[in-house]
Amino acid sequence: MLVLIADQALKIWVKLNMTLGEEIPVIGTWFNLYFTENNGMAFGMQFGGEFGKLFLSVFRILAIIAIAVYLFIIIRKKKSKGMIVSISLILAGAIGNIIDSAFYGMLFTQSTYHTLGTFAGEGNGYASFLHGRVVDMLYFPIIDFVPADGPSWLPSWLFGYDGHFIFFRPIFNIADSSITTGVAWLLIFERKNLTL
Repeated sequence: MLVLIADQALKIWVKLNMTLGEEIPVIGTWFNLYFTENNGMAFGMQFGGEFGKLFLSVFRILAIIAIAVYLFIIIRKKKSKGMIVSISLILAGAIGNIIDSAFYGMLFTQSTYHTLGTFAGEGNGYASFLHGRVVDMLYFPIIDFVPADGPSWLPSWLFGYDGHFIFFRPIFNIADSSITTGVAWLLIFERKNLTL
């Protein structure tokens, strides 16, 4: 519940206080809040237009139900606390991102590079139910240089469209971090406990 509350509180704050593409330094140049939105797949990938967006949203809802049932079962079977926490983190992250997809299009006006999003009056949101976009904002460009500044032996495919090598380039949110942490914990520490 704490992960879900923190995720939604930060997303709502960003949506109401930052324009698309706005960047706020948090720790030097290593950690920034950078507001972007995506249609719900990892790294901003698209999936078949409006039908694909709807399919993805419905699939996520079904996945959340399956994860919740699995969590209920492992709690009743008294599986390890680590496993319960990791599945809970995955569930909280999945719920956090489906809230964006399901409701943000109805709750908020369109954010642009020049205008802030606002709470929408009834029928004034930027999208219909299950067609909202996921708010991302956590950006960690820990290493950032252009090829001329860096080692010449680095392959060119490591450099983005802007000619920079940036580690870590993806922009994500607390829900994404929660899912990643839960999956990593399962794979590293709980593989033997994954069966029912």
